[in-house]
Amino acid sequence: MRAVREDVTEHHGAAVDGALSRRLKALACTAPLHDLDARKAKLDWADASVYQMAEIALHTIDQVTVAMDFDTGADHEQIVQRLLPFIAAQAPQRPPAEHERVARWVLDNLINVGSVERGFRHVYGAVGADGSYQRRAFDFKLLVELATPAGEVYLRASDEAINVLVGALDTDVESAQVAAEVKLENLITRGRLAEAKLAAEQARYRTVQYGETLRSMLEATRRDVRTVDWEEAIPQLLDSALEHIESRFRAENAILRNITAARDEADDPDHKKRAAELVEIVSDCITRHTQLQARLQAAGATFRAEQDRQEFSGPARRGGVDLFGQLLVPALGVPVRDAVAPVEEYFTAASGTSVPAAATLPSLVSMLLRPAPEREKVVGEIPDPELTPSDQRGRFTDRHWELADELFTRHEAPRRLSELLEEARAVDDELPLLVALRATHSYGADVATALRQGSGAALLAVDDGTPLRDSRFGGSDLLVAMVALDSGSDGAGEEAEHAVAADAATVAGPE
Repeated sequence: MRAVREDVTEHHGAAVDGALSRRLKALACTAPLHDLDARKAKLDWADASVYQMAEIALHTIDQVTVAMDFDTGADHEQIVQRLLPFIAAQAPQRPPAEHERVARWVLDNLINVGSVERGFRHVYGAVGADGSYQRRAFDFKLLVELATPAGEVYLRASDEAINVLVGALDTDVESAQVAAEVKLENLITRGRLAEAKLAAEQARYRTVQYGETLRSMLEATRRDVRTVDWEEAIPQLLDSALEHIESRFRAENAILRNITAARDEADDPDHKKRAAELVEIVSDCITRHTQLQARLQAAGATFRAEQDRQEFSGPARRGGVDLFGQLLVPALGVPVRDAVAPVEEYFTAASGTSVPAAATLPSLVSMLLRPAPEREKVVGEIPDPELTPSDQRGRFTDRHWELADELFTRHEAPRRLSELLEEARAVDDELPLLVALRATHSYGADVATALRQGSGAALLAVDDGTPLRDSRFGGSDLLVAMVALDSGSDGAGEEAEHAVAADAATVAGPE
C-alpha cells in the first residue's frame, strides 16, 4: 500500500512540476512587456509616464501577426505607421514626432535590438526525478527579423508572441482552432458581436500559428530532410491538416453568411459597424486557409525536391564555432579552474598539428628521386593586345616645344630666366609656363644620363642667388644655357657643367 502511495505521490509531483514549468514559461513570455513599463521612466527624450507601453507592445504584436503571410511578414515602417493612431490616442497633446519615437522604441525592444542573439532569456527552476531543484534557462523571442532572397528585412511574430497575444498558452493548435470557431458561431447566433470580434481575432491568430508550424517544418526539411519524419508523422500531419482546412472552410463560410445577414438586418450603426469588421476578419481567415491549403498540397513536392538535392550535394558541412557566444561568454562566467580545460581543448584542436623543422630521411629521398614533371616547349599563341589611343591631350602642343627650343638655342651664352620669360610672353600666353618648367627641370640635371641616352645637347641651369622678379613666377632667376655634349669624351659631363658655371660667373660678375 505504501509503494502504491509513493508511486502516486511521485507521479503527482512530476505532473505538478510539468504544469509549474509551463506556467513559468508563460510568465516569462510576458516579462519583456512589463519591463517596458518599468523602464519608460528612464527615457531622457520624453516624459513617457502617460504611455502604457505594455498595451502598445501587445498592439504591436497584433499588427505584426495580422500582416504576416506564409512566405513573408510585416514591414518595419508599415508597423510604425499602424501604431501611431493607437499611441496618439494615449497622449493626444504630445507631438507626432514623439509618438513615432515611442513606436520605434517599443518595436526595437520587442525585437531586442542590441543583444547578440536578438532574444530573451528567463531562468526558472524545476524539480528533477531525484527530488533536487534544478535551474534551467528558457530562451525565446517575440518578434523575429528575417530576410528575403532580395535582401529585404521583414518581421514575423514567434509562437511565444502569438501565445501571449491570444492568451492560450500550452494549447494544441487544432483544438484551439475548433474551439474558437464554435465559440465564434455561437456568439454570432446570439448577436453578441463585441465578443464575437475577439473570438474571430483569436481564430485568425490560431490560423497564423498553424501556418507557422508548417513553415518551420519545411525550413527544417530544407536544412536536412533527416531531421523531419516524412515516413509516418508528417504525412499524417498533412492529411489531418487538409481535413482541418476542409472543415474550416465549411464553418467559416456558414459564419460569414450569418455575419452578412446580421450586418444587413442591423439598424443600430454600431451594430452594423461591428458586423462589417467581423466580415473582414472572417474573410481574411478564409484567404489564409486558402494559402495554407496550397502550401500543404505542395509540401510533398518540396520534400522530394529537397531529398534529391541533398542526396547529391555531398556530405554535410559542420558550422564554425561561435567564439563569442560558445567559448568566451561561458568561459568568463565560470572560475578559472573550470575554464582552462575547454579553452585548452579548443586551441589544441584549432592550432592543428605541428610541422617538423626538417624533413625526414625517407621523405627527402623520395623528393630527390621524384622524376621531373614534363613541361611544354611552347606556351601557346600569345594574343596581340588591342591598344586604344588615349583621349587625353597635353597642355602644350608640338609648336610650343619648338618655340621653347628656339628660345633656349637662340644665344650661346647663358641667359637669365627672366629674359626668357619676357620673350616667351611676347610670343604665346602658354609658352612662359613651359619655359619655366623646363628651366626648373634643368637645374641640377644629370649630364651623364643625357650622354648615355645619346643626346647631342643638354639644357643646364645654375642658381647664382639672384631672385626672380616676375609678375607670375617666383624663386631664383636662374642662368639657363643649352650646352652641346661630346659623346667621345669621358669627361664631357663635367666639362659642360664647368663651362656653364664659368659663363654664369662671367654674366653675374658685372652685376
